[in-house]
Amino acid sequence: MQTETTTRGFPFRRKSKQASSERISNRRFIVAFIITIFGFLAAIAANLLFPQIADVKITDYQVGAFTLDFNSLYLIVLAALVLIYSGNGIFSFFDQDRRKKFTKSAPFRLVVGLALGIWDVLGTKLLLLPQPFFPGPAKILEPFLMEPSYILQQILYSLRLFSYGFVIGISAGVLTGILIGWFPKVYYWVQPVLKISGVIPAVAWMPFALTLFPTPFSAAVFLITICQWFTIASLTAQGIQSTPKTHFEVARTLGAKTPYLVFCVAIPHAMPQIFTGISIANGFTFTTLVMVEMMGQPGGLGYYINASKVWSAYYKVFAAIVVMAILFSLILKVVGLVESRVLRWRKGLVKS
Repeated sequence: MQTETTTRGFPFRRKSKQASSERISNRRFIVAFIITIFGFLAAIAANLLFPQIADVKITDYQVGAFTLDFNSLYLIVLAALVLIYSGNGIFSFFDQDRRKKFTKSAPFRLVVGLALGIWDVLGTKLLLLPQPFFPGPAKILEPFLMEPSYILQQILYSLRLFSYGFVIGISAGVLTGILIGWFPKVYYWVQPVLKISGVIPAVAWMPFALTLFPTPFSAAVFLITICQWFTIASLTAQGIQSTPKTHFEVARTLGAKTPYLVFCVAIPHAMPQIFTGISIANGFTFTTLVMVEMMGQPGGLGYYINASKVWSAYYKVFAAIVVMAILFSLILKVVGLVESRVLRWRKGLVKS
């Protein structure tokens, strides 16, 4: 339904929410599908059709029953992207919301595919980019053929270090936030300490952590815990303190005691702030994780970057960065899924 309104003598139509929701036609979606696939197909064509002019050492690696070089692996990755986005497009065709997301991202995917093709030509085929600082995308994939088990070992070390700091940091942050938000005396004594210590970068505590803790691993866990603790504790306390008094009054009327008020009223009300704190803290945690691995850890992706940089193996540095981007994005995705599950009652109340 549309309503007509006049402003300064000029009529205009105000669309209702149902009318303003844009529907993606089949033709427009097919165009978006073609655009998405075209970029990566162009990258494949550039790799296959453009000759290898620059003198680049190409080594064969035995992967199971197959013999691959970094160029073959690059083509496999591009083909996998084509298949993934093709499957996503077919799956999205039958749902209007997924159609919108797929269509909206099509130009970006086109540019990514074309950029990969140009980068491959300049960085691998011609070596026009400054070497060894900017290797081509195919060269960046070579470490996964050279030392896959070693890279996996560094990934598991980083995940182990992150998991310890993540769990301890969240536990300490939520507990501190509850105590600060609920008990005025705790707020009086702890909040100033939280404010002062929270603005200090976690890596600044590294010399003290290495002295106080018996192993570099436990010192790194302590630094990651600090990153999580400050932000989560602050936002948890805000969520507890902002709980409307009427909620407590209603609960007391029904006979609720203090434990019920804390765990069934205050904490559920603070859940959005708690998850906001976790999301914000993760950004600082990833930075701290890489820095502590580069400054004293015997393993991890940061350690791998540092060791590769010493030998000017910058293609390995880029490979580790790619792994970090995928790994940290997956962690944030998992946290987002947990948040959407716990806070599913907000659907329809908060604009997505």
